Amino acid sequence: MTNRTAIIIGVIIVTLLVLDNGVGEGNNTLFLMRKLADFVEWLAFWR
Repeated sequence: MTNRTAIIIGVIIVTLLVLDNGVGEGNNTLFLMRKLADFVEWLAFWR
């Protein structure tokens, strides 16, 4: 991955987080973080 690609992906992620906080009050981000925590716990179980 080049630096340019990494910067573009980072800008897209930050933009989506800002839009979610502005429009959806962060509900989607909270949902995804909870699912990520469940997934990490599930992976740790199978490790």
